[in-house]
Amino acid sequence: MTKRLLSLYATASARLLPAGCIALALAAVFAAVPLRAEILEQVLVKVNGDIFTKTDFESRQVAVLRARPDLASGNPTNADLQRVVAEITPAIILEAVDELLLVQRGRELNYALTDEQFKQILDNIKKANDLTDETRFQAALKQEGMTLDELRVRIERQMLSDQVQRVDVLSKISVSEEEARAYYQTRAQEFRTPAEMTLREILIEVPANEKGVNVAQDDDARERAEELRKRLLAGEPFPRLAAEYSSSASKANGGLIGPISSEELAPQLQTLLAELKVGELTPVIRTTRGYQILKLEARTETKVKTFEEARGEIADRVADSKRLAELEKYLDRLREQADIEWRNEELKKAYELALQRRRNGATTTGQQG
Repeated sequence: MTKRLLSLYATASARLLPAGCIALALAAVFAAVPLRAEILEQVLVKVNGDIFTKTDFESRQVAVLRARPDLASGNPTNADLQRVVAEITPAIILEAVDELLLVQRGRELNYALTDEQFKQILDNIKKANDLTDETRFQAALKQEGMTLDELRVRIERQMLSDQVQRVDVLSKISVSEEEARAYYQTRAQEFRTPAEMTLREILIEVPANEKGVNVAQDDDARERAEELRKRLLAGEPFPRLAAEYSSSASKANGGLIGPISSEELAPQLQTLLAELKVGELTPVIRTTRGYQILKLEARTETKVKTFEEARGEIADRVADSKRLAELEKYLDRLREQADIEWRNEELKKAYELALQRRRNGATTTGQQG
């Protein structure tokens, strides 16, 4: 329920785009095209009398921009930001109208956020974001340009939206036996668990410098590795010898590695280990760092869950795919009954573009639901 809201407070520890940089980019975009010029009006759209404002819109834009890794990982130019703003704007306005429709429906059904619910959600947000100190929490609110009352409004909107979806959409979705079996028959490999193995290792490192490897040191390392392998075959404990002689960080854990997927290993190593029985050792292997001995501690084979074993997962996946389709139908019904009054034709076009993309199966910004 609070997933989107939690992201608002990741600012206490996460690296964000500077607010001034975003504001300048938004201002530049607003001035660049008619759509953005009209957005300077306070009210952008009315939905059954409820308004969506310029401030609401910019707040959503900033939240999406800050969540974009391609922007947060570098120093984006204004041109980069303007391009992304143009990409995300249609989906943002569509999702904002959807939210208004769902919230209005929730109010019709007399749903509301109680003081106790708000307190519990607020406590969860503080704990999840290490903001239990009230001073830090208030600082985080200030950084987001938000008051506690405004936060409550956002949480209530999300709660009403979620509750309407649960009652009017999710509760009406069922998955038949035939649907579940049909899904499994075409996607059985999705329920495949790859083979895994647990290994132990001892690494005898060969010193190297800019001139390469000294032959004598290489021979000495190989001989020490061979001697250790003999001692292992004679029955000395692998964990003790690994802790005493290995140059690998795994020595702290008795040389233990894994469990790891067989598919993560190099093909040659997969072939070598495939020939071993549990408890057996590899020959001494030359690696880039030196000489290595591996022991196969445990192995699980590749397994595909049976239909019965995967039944719960299948039901969830089929229901989720139905949820998206049913939610779109439900929103379309609310939309047909709604009085939507646009204050800008360009913004209306952006909304209609996003709506068409959704019906064609295109991806949105991910803000819905």
